[in-house]
Amino acid sequence: MAPRRPNEDEEWLDARIESWVETYKKSMLTPAILALIAEHQPAGIATITDALTQRTGWQITERGLYRNVKRLQDSGFIANTDVNAPRTGAKRKELSLTKIGKEFLAGITDNFIELPDK
Repeated sequence: MAPRRPNEDEEWLDARIESWVETYKKSMLTPAILALIAEHQPAGIATITDALTQRTGWQITERGLYRNVKRLQDSGFIANTDVNAPRTGAKRKELSLTKIGKEFLAGITDNFIELPDK
């Protein structure tokens, strides 16, 4: 038996939900990255990628994560240190929050809305 095809109202609703979720993910990516760096610092990109996927279920490309990290570095919220990777001698970046990055994250999280129980 063929799967049931959604009707027009269901397709419209599914599209609105998908649009909202994508907007939410984009806006929450900054505090999520900052919080994960704060939790794991100093943290490499692989650690942040794995933690983000594990904790949120979101998939982000390495390129997308690097782009966001670069933006946060350019804003002064993240500092990086080049360290030798084990067994290869190659350099890798370890990320940590700057003082202003900690303050920025605190300012964002202070404005999260939690609805009280009835």
